[in-house]
Amino acid sequence: MGQFELGLDAPICLTWELTYACNLSCVHCLSSSGRRDPRELSTAQAEAVIDELQRMQVFYVNIGGGEPTVRPDFWHLLDYSVAHQVGVKFSTNGVRLTPDRASQLARTDYVDVQVSLDGATAQVNDRVRGAGSYVTALRALDNLAEAGFGNAKISVVVTRENAGQLDDFKRLADDRGATLRLTRLRPSGRGADVWDELHPTMAQQRELYSWLLANGENVLTGDSFFHLAGFGESLPGLNLCGAGRVVCLIDPIGDVYACPFAIHENFLAGNVLHDGGFAKVWRESELFTDLRSPQTSGACTKCQHFDACRGGCMAAKFFTGLPLDGPDPECVQGYGEAALAGDRVVPAASQDHSRTAPTKSAPVFVPLGVGPVAPPVHACAESPLAGLALETV
Repeated sequence: MGQFELGLDAPICLTWELTYACNLSCVHCLSSSGRRDPRELSTAQAEAVIDELQRMQVFYVNIGGGEPTVRPDFWHLLDYSVAHQVGVKFSTNGVRLTPDRASQLARTDYVDVQVSLDGATAQVNDRVRGAGSYVTALRALDNLAEAGFGNAKISVVVTRENAGQLDDFKRLADDRGATLRLTRLRPSGRGADVWDELHPTMAQQRELYSWLLANGENVLTGDSFFHLAGFGESLPGLNLCGAGRVVCLIDPIGDVYACPFAIHENFLAGNVLHDGGFAKVWRESELFTDLRSPQTSGACTKCQHFDACRGGCMAAKFFTGLPLDGPDPECVQGYGEAALAGDRVVPAASQDHSRTAPTKSAPVFVPLGVGPVAPPVHACAESPLAGLALETV
């Protein structure tokens, strides 16, 4: 744990968002995806990044987006990465995981697939991810299972509406020979617009904690829920903020951020296209050096639970307008609730790739106890999937 806090020569988990283009408009999208950025790294530039990761001996890269499979060169980059000893874990809504693609993946070593699902029923899932997205995700998972792809992942963002479906999610995964992966809802990107309505209640947090204690050895969580350790014992997974220490993010234009959940200029460390490339950013950036130095956590250090929860999530604090040396907004001891009630300034998003109008599959999020409202949309100039021909499914 001490070595993790000081930082490693290369990240354990490097997230790379290949594109902001997406066929869905999920209401909680942390990167506000929808339209592609015209400055996306070219195929050659992406290959050069993979070459550098190989030299750094990065074991695998976690590919996301947007929807990464809508990039025309996605399958080429996947093969290129594997051929250069960099494994690929990619997250998808399943739109392009046809039987043929599933068979291709089943024949490819060092590839892992995570299919996103945010409801164990279509009613719950599609209100967040869009009409038809539940059927699309299950069809992709079934295609993988029928092709003999071993141990796919079902990736779930835990929300107020699906927190009671954990056993159902586990059954969906078990029935398909898959593994359940749970992640925390962060108030970043479009998630900031719906966090108040969607983040789990305190009672649900307690139930989630108990469920993870009972099932966590067979469920993946990464570093999502270390803030829950304030209830008592630590949970399986990485129980500290890994930002800039063991994790980071490369975005579609090559910018490097300290945390996959903190895509904001305040957490921008550099760009892979600059002199020295990704390795220089990782090893020498001022931001990462600062994050690897001993951190203060204000009043949290006086709390008896600090050694367990470590003050919680940096991104969750920042995007709710709380100080980074203060409590997590979902602090299980109640300190976050008190902090949220005080004076705070919620930072404006530094970028947004949402579409100006919802697509036919866009969700219409209805907060609990409130009538129908349009999903949050923001102005952005680029056409979403310009020039991209989606494969039929």
